[in-house]
Amino acid sequence: MKRKSIYAALAGVIALTGLAVAQQFPARPITMVIPFAAGGPTDVLGRVVAARMTDVVGQQVVVENVGGAGGMLGGDRVARGAADGYQMLLGTVGTQAQGQTLYKKPLYNSVTDFKPVALLAQVPIALVVKADLPVKDLKEFIAYAQTNQKKMQFGSAGPGSATHLGCVLLNYVLKLDITHIPYKGTGPAMQDLIGGNIDYLCEIITTAKPQVDGGKVKAIALMNATRSPALPNLPTAKEQGTDGLEAYTWNALFVHKDTPDAIVAALNKAAIESVQSPGVKDRLEGLGAQIVTKENSTPEYLGKLLKEEIAKWAPVIKASGVSID
Repeated sequence: MKRKSIYAALAGVIALTGLAVAQQFPARPITMVIPFAAGGPTDVLGRVVAARMTDVVGQQVVVENVGGAGGMLGGDRVARGAADGYQMLLGTVGTQAQGQTLYKKPLYNSVTDFKPVALLAQVPIALVVKADLPVKDLKEFIAYAQTNQKKMQFGSAGPGSATHLGCVLLNYVLKLDITHIPYKGTGPAMQDLIGGNIDYLCEIITTAKPQVDGGKVKAIALMNATRSPALPNLPTAKEQGTDGLEAYTWNALFVHKDTPDAIVAALNKAAIESVQSPGVKDRLEGLGAQIVTKENSTPEYLGKLLKEEIAKWAPVIKASGVSID
C-alpha cells in the first residue's frame, strides 16, 4: 500500500508539474521548422500562420526553412530535437505520409517519432505548364505529352514532396515516362517553369495561382474532386474526362514524440485560434487553401488521418516504381 501511495503521489506531482509547465508555456520564442525552401506553398502558409501565432501566444514564432530530402531533413531535426514544444514541424502529406513509402530508409517514422498537434489546411494541386507549351486543356496536354515525352521534363519541390508525387500520380495514370527534375523547393522550380526550362509542374494551388493570374504559366487542370474558388475557371481533371487524378497536400503541426500533452494542447489551441481568425482564414482561402473545421483540428484526428494517408499512398507509389535511396 505504501508503494502504491508513493506512485500515486508521484503521478500527482508529475501532473501538477505538467500543468505548471503548460501555464508558463511559452516563456521564449518558438521555432516553426518549414522543411522546404522559402517561397514555396508550405512556406507561404507557414509564415502567415506563424505571424498570427506570435500574437496569440505572446512570444515570437520564428520560421526556419530546413529544406532537403523532400522535406525529411527538416522533419528529422524536430524528431531529434528537444521535447519541450519550442520547436515544431509544419509537415505535409509528402513529408509525413508519402515519404514513408517513397524512401527506402526514411529518416524517421512519422507515426512514432512525432506527436500530432493540429491539422491546419488542405490544398489541392494543379497541373501547370510553361506559357509557350502548345496546349490549352488536359486533352491536348495528354496528346502532346504522349508524343513528346522523351524530350520533356517536369519539376518538383524535391524528391518525395507533394509536388513530386502529384506528378508521379499524373504520369502513372496517363502512362507517361518523363524525366523528373528535382529542386530545393517549389520557388526555384516555378522560376524554371516561368523561364521555360522545364515543361510542367504539379503545383500546389497556393503558389500556382499568382503565376497563373499573371499569365506567366498556364493552368491545365485541377487535380481535385471539385473546383477551387481560387481558380474558379479551372476545370478538374475529372471534368475533362480523366479519372484517378486527385492529388493534394495538407499542412499540419507536429512536435517531438515526448512533448508533454499539456504543451501539445496549448499549441493546438493557439494553432486553431490562428487559422480560424478572419484575417488569416480569408488570406489562406484566397490562395486556395481549405481551412479545416475545428472538429478536424484535434491531435487525435490528425493522428488518425496520418495513418490513413500512409496506407492510401503506399500502393500508388509502389505501383509507379518510384523509389529513393
